[in-house]
Amino acid sequence: MIYLQLFLSFFQIGLFSFGGGMAAMPLIQNQVVDIHGWLTLTEFTDLITISEMTPGPIAINSATFVGTHIAGLPGALISTVGCVLPSTVFVSMLAWLYRKYRELAVIQGALAGLRPTIVALILSAGLSILVLTIWGPDGFSWGIQSVDPVAVLLFVTGLFVLRKFKPNPILVMVGSGVIGGACYLLLP
Repeated sequence: MIYLQLFLSFFQIGLFSFGGGMAAMPLIQNQVVDIHGWLTLTEFTDLITISEMTPGPIAINSATFVGTHIAGLPGALISTVGCVLPSTVFVSMLAWLYRKYRELAVIQGALAGLRPTIVALILSAGLSILVLTIWGPDGFSWGIQSVDPVAVLLFVTGLFVLRKFKPNPILVMVGSGVIGGACYLLLP
């Protein structure tokens, strides 16, 4: 039964996650945290962090991690296949259709209509992670005492460094991890 749940959950994620991994995060959170309760919100944030740092798409990395966490190696395989299957079928069909009908205005209009939705999904996922990072699992609060100053400092510094100097983002992530780890270990 758990294998079927894993397959169907990640099949849905693979089926409806247009726009790449960042756009899939709200769908993954809905299935993994809200519906099935396989992970807590904090574990989900850790999952996204690990999925971002490891090679490969976020949705597939998440499927593999959750599948392993819930049902071992068979769960990882079933979750990953469930996540990849819709994309494989859709991309094959769309490639054929696009080659045949690429000049139609309807096709160009549909592609243009998807762009704002994808941006909204990515923005929603980013804001969810920002709120969780700055204010914790309880969510947004107006009180300054609920803000994590180390997280705010790391966020602002990381954003500044990325925008101003444009270094490799992996270096910024590693640096933030080292500085954050030191701060959280040394500060009470």
